[in-house]
Amino acid sequence: MKYEWKKIEKNIYGVKQKAEVVDVPSQKFIMIQGKGNPNMEDFSNRVSALYSLAYGIKMLFKSMMKNEDDENITDFTVYPLEGIWEEWEEDKKDKSKLKYNIMIKQPDFITQDIFTQALQNVKKKKPNVLYDEIVFDELKGGKALQILHVGSYDNEVKSFEKMDKFASEAGLKRVCNSHKEIYLSNKNRTAEDKLKTILRYFII
Repeated sequence: MKYEWKKIEKNIYGVKQKAEVVDVPSQKFIMIQGKGNPNMEDFSNRVSALYSLAYGIKMLFKSMMKNEDDENITDFTVYPLEGIWEEWEEDKKDKSKLKYNIMIKQPDFITQDIFTQALQNVKKKKPNVLYDEIVFDELKGGKALQILHVGSYDNEVKSFEKMDKFASEAGLKRVCNSHKEIYLSNKNRTAEDKLKTILRYFII
């Protein structure tokens, strides 16, 4: 049986174009931190390293489960890229000042041992110095506000305004300056005005 996050985790990925409150569970991720303009090569290199490892984990798990029957989970769909972005008080047009932690979620059945073995495998098969910066860890969940943004990343402010308005009217308060973005579209294969991105921040 193949675990497909789009079908099973609709509460956190099946988001609409209106602000909504969601209880985000604790989740496991492979993650790598960075700083600078996401349009530059360094960001792309970090994304590539993450995806190489994500597919390495998938293939290792699939190989481990090849003799299991279909009643058990024997494969899974790789999750989309996500990123936690810090707000900065300086010139907000200067993207070189951005700090981020990009990540790809892992199913609950992926363990530290599987991560370690997959990391060793991809290092041999497709060497990349950035692999040493990738960590496997669990991020705590909590009450959050989210919305589906459709369009250019540069126009996300309009969706954040909708979220802030909803929060204000509902008596909710944002708990930190960082926010999460979940990239449901491949920007290299999708027209800019059709890009789908989930925006989310924690609230109380």
